[in-house]
Amino acid sequence: MLRRFDRLLLIIERAFALLSGAAVATLVLLAVISVGGRKLFNAPIPGYVDWIEQVMPLIAFFGLAYTQRNNGHIRMDMLTRKLKGRTLWLLETFNTFVMLSLTLLLVWGTGAHFLRSIDVTAPLWSRDSSIDIALPLWPAKLLVPLAFSVLALRLLLQLWGFAHACIFCKDPHAIPIATPHDDEDDKNAGFAH
Repeated sequence: MLRRFDRLLLIIERAFALLSGAAVATLVLLAVISVGGRKLFNAPIPGYVDWIEQVMPLIAFFGLAYTQRNNGHIRMDMLTRKLKGRTLWLLETFNTFVMLSLTLLLVWGTGAHFLRSIDVTAPLWSRDSSIDIALPLWPAKLLVPLAFSVLALRLLLQLWGFAHACIFCKDPHAIPIATPHDDEDDKNAGFAH
């Protein structure tokens, strides 16, 4: 069951990472058009900075869960590199619990920030907008708690995987299911119950 949830969440994480990459490509294209328009026609894209503000949460946050799943975040592993088996998994369970707690606080805080910016009775449902061309800011503010929610789901699965390994796994070299690991370890992930 844990492996099924991991694979299902991976589909969502890959889609978010793809959206993040598409956002980067879109910003590069907008920059080329804006600079080209300014140089050739003396007409840059109106509100270019406003559009960057709207796309930035896609770039900054939508790849977090996918990177966590693939063990891509920077971390200090001088101690954990020397550990294995239950000792390692207990430490990782604790670390994951702390990260999950912080991520849930971020979901709560960014969700509250989004709720303050949306007003269904206002024009474009927005209480606040960008300075130059008055784009509503609530869509960008919604992306942040959404991305943190997917990260929280990844951390919850990771916590479950490490806790499951602590309790049931006998092989100290096994890679627990749904925990961060390098892609080449995918074939070896999991263990017999």
